[in-house]
Amino acid sequence: MADRKGMVTLKGNPMTLTGKEVKVGEAAPDCTLVANDLSEVKLSSFKGKRTILLTMPSLDTGICDMETKRFNQEAAKLGPDVKILAVSMDLPFTQKRWCGAAGVQNVQTLSDHRNSEVGTNFGVLIKELKLLARSIFVIDSKGKIQYTQLVKEVATEPDYNAVIEAVKKAS
Repeated sequence: MADRKGMVTLKGNPMTLTGKEVKVGEAAPDCTLVANDLSEVKLSSFKGKRTILLTMPSLDTGICDMETKRFNQEAAKLGPDVKILAVSMDLPFTQKRWCGAAGVQNVQTLSDHRNSEVGTNFGVLIKELKLLARSIFVIDSKGKIQYTQLVKEVATEPDYNAVIEAVKKAS
């Protein structure tokens, strides 16, 4: 498994990302995640829709909370052929509770806690913390990656406008 040191920082401290870095034009790696009801969900099951895949450390942190709520608002504007997935290492119970408390209905939260497949297959697993880095992948309806954004400082928000533009361009 490849390690990439210093790709991201957390409050200024360099972190190591584990896994293969994915690039624009590649097929999105398939991964099995856990839904809020404990069922397994394959990333490939979203083929046919444009997908925004958000990875983040934890929904219970301020920045992750703001980011997910912002994408929940954006989802209504993007239409039904765009699916937004927020993936963290949080347990499904935590994600379900957070969604209910936050009123988030347009973003599907999924957990990578069992096998860290999104973390390692997309190269965003923070080795030192076993949490996911803040990153965003736009996947087109055919399952190809059209855009990537790795947020250098994990404790900052992503560039929302760039993501929205990328998903509008994806087919």
